[in-house]
Amino acid sequence: MGSPRSALSCLLLHLLVLSLQAQVRGAAQSRGPGGPGRVGGLEDRLCAQRSGAARNLSDPAPSCPGEGAKEQSGRALPKVTQQVTVQSSPNFTQHVREQSLVTDQLSRRLIRTYQLYSRTSGKHVQVLANKRINAMAEDGDPFAKLIVETDTFGSRVRVRGAETGLYICMNKKGKLIAKSNGKGKDCVFTEIVLENNYTALQNAKYEGWYMAFTRKGRPRKGSKTRQHQREVHFMKRLPRGHHTTEQSLRFEFLNYPPFTRSLRGSQRTWAPEPR
Repeated sequence: MGSPRSALSCLLLHLLVLSLQAQVRGAAQSRGPGGPGRVGGLEDRLCAQRSGAARNLSDPAPSCPGEGAKEQSGRALPKVTQQVTVQSSPNFTQHVREQSLVTDQLSRRLIRTYQLYSRTSGKHVQVLANKRINAMAEDGDPFAKLIVETDTFGSRVRVRGAETGLYICMNKKGKLIAKSNGKGKDCVFTEIVLENNYTALQNAKYEGWYMAFTRKGRPRKGSKTRQHQREVHFMKRLPRGHHTTEQSLRFEFLNYPPFTRSLRGSQRTWAPEPR
């Protein structure tokens, strides 16, 4: 057996080795994966927090130690895409076109009275009592007086003779006929103002077919008409001796008492008008 002094020295040496091993383990745990010590581990944690905030804000990722190794390890970084919803602007021209085709049942009908002067015949359109329509009337003829009623918000109208009450319509063959009931779409015409300031009347039911008359004043079939032809050009004229029923608007002047001010800080007062 050895001496007690040698046994004590062996025990102290064994405790010293255990304490050194414990210190080595604690230092290794405090270093972490990113650096030589606690400072390196703290920097890694701060960098991770910054990178996470940058990903949420869709900013470029900051340069941190070990970031490239993480990307190469196969971990895909989330990408935040900003979706921008683009609303198409309303097509106002299409809206006006659609509303112009709808019959106006709300507003008061605008009624006008005029004559249609034919460019080819040099005379006016008339609706006779025998339901015949031609452009052979002189200026001021009672059968040439036409009453035009608006049908839609746009320029669609119904034309009837003031003397006979018959409406000018167009049948499926393109022939102008007179009807006592003008509620059909074949009795509706669209007024088109041309570049030469003449007016063309296109049928609403048969688009591309116009009211037209020959040089002798006879009606021409709508299927043979085009907008550029002289036969479809008309000029609106008031009947001879016709006066508008609208009264001229006159300004009315009202006498109010003059406006005066009282002392500063008090309310405004109205002074009586001197007589």
